[in-house]
Amino acid sequence: EDEFIIKSLCQLRQWQLWQEELKSSVRLPPSLQKKCYEAFISRGPGPSLLQDDVTAELFSIGLQPEKGKLTERGYRLDALVDVNGNKIGIEVDGPFHFVGRKPAGTTILKHRQITNLEGIRVASIPYWEWEELGMDSGKKQIYLRLLLGLF
Repeated sequence: EDEFIIKSLCQLRQWQLWQEELKSSVRLPPSLQKKCYEAFISRGPGPSLLQDDVTAELFSIGLQPEKGKLTERGYRLDALVDVNGNKIGIEVDGPFHFVGRKPAGTTILKHRQITNLEGIRVASIPYWEWEELGMDSGKKQIYLRLLLGLF
């Protein structure tokens, strides 16, 4: 029952962010907004081995990633990096972020709202692209440099 309530509050939080995106004047009552925000930021597992690998390679190319960065509106980015004065959110998207090889609706919504409401560009790293690089650190670093426009 608690999981159902948390999931419902999280969905309400995303609805509220959507209203904000639309520049709508429709708002939840402040006390409910607070409950929704708290539920939204309380969920989610810790970093995966895949995320740790990407973060290590970000360090290797001279960036200083902030791991598990919580945005102002409550989304959690796998990492946040500064590239030439621009903040870029790094999302290491595993299998549950996709339907086949297309991003799932929740992934599309998250990326769109972070970009539109937070002003942070989101760079997605699909798990299969990273896995194709194997254990070759050089290839991984080139991939990240291309993704982040560092060439």
